[in-house]
Amino acid sequence: MSDVTAWTEAELLADEPGLSPLVVAGYRCHGGFDADGRYCSPRTRFRAPAIAAWQAKHRADFGTELLDAGLDTWPPATPNVAQSRYLLQQGVREPVIAALTRIGTVEGFGAAMRMWSIGDLQRFFADSIADTTLAHLDGGMFEAQARDEAGWDEEYGHQHMWFAARDLAFESPDVEDMTDLMLFRLGVTAAPGAALPDPEEVRRRQREQQMFPTLDLEIEALIQRMIGLLLIEISAAHLFSWAEALLADKELAAGDGAAATLVGYIRQDESPHVEYLRTALSEMRDRTFVGTSGEHIAGARVITGMWERGIADSIGTRRAANVRLARTELEDGLADHPRRADIVAEYDALATPESATVGASA
Repeated sequence: MSDVTAWTEAELLADEPGLSPLVVAGYRCHGGFDADGRYCSPRTRFRAPAIAAWQAKHRADFGTELLDAGLDTWPPATPNVAQSRYLLQQGVREPVIAALTRIGTVEGFGAAMRMWSIGDLQRFFADSIADTTLAHLDGGMFEAQARDEAGWDEEYGHQHMWFAARDLAFESPDVEDMTDLMLFRLGVTAAPGAALPDPEEVRRRQREQQMFPTLDLEIEALIQRMIGLLLIEISAAHLFSWAEALLADKELAAGDGAAATLVGYIRQDESPHVEYLRTALSEMRDRTFVGTSGEHIAGARVITGMWERGIADSIGTRRAANVRLARTELEDGLADHPRRADIVAEYDALATPESATVGASA
């Protein structure tokens, strides 16, 4: 079935039949186990072969490789494994717990992908987009990822699976809801607890970010969101490694490694997200856009320019913000600790040197 390139939304949202459910602490999570006990990610019965078929079609039609950025483009997670392990060995759990809560909170924002729809994308392209990833974004692919991240119906998605991993490893610690704080830190709201921006404010921000004035603002804003999401998904590989290494350490985390196993399932679930996003962006890159006055704009110019800006932001502004956030969480966790100065000194000695080298292109 890997050569089929046209799919219905129902097919792209379908699970493998006959799976045994994944249940964590009494809660039903998405995905499940086949007859051989192997974990199967949710909504991949047809989504996985569909992505493979679109990738094969693109290579055959254009003779180009897919957009990519090597994992070495991004520095390791901050704090790194050694720093976090040291904190846990000193009985300082708060920064790790806060990080896991933060990750789960942001995953829940994936539900907003349901609002990414801008209608039929064909009107933005001079070339046909039939039987491509682009033709299926609003026909199942965005919805599938929204369900993966935020859950669907009575099934937990990644948001609560990260919370479950945290609770398994640290025996249900007391935590605060980070939703308002993360909306502020991500630049969505003006202050923690402030109202979400209205549509006109959203468009104003989009206009400020626009790189190609002759391109329809709707499609450029969508491309920016997709690139931002793809870069987060790729760089998150370091985050998964960090979490799995810590939560698998039975001397530092409770649950006999179950929390690390759960994070591994989430990691597997994320693979289709990376693949469909880079395929869709590659399909745009190798086509020709139609501007607001009917002019043609080379897709390579649009995607390459926005891709390079996205990477610069990811390893620059966003990296710096993450470093500051990690420091804030460390200081909060050590606020009343009698050995604060000594622990900070050792923590800093274990830091990974920041690298100024970047090696990625479209």
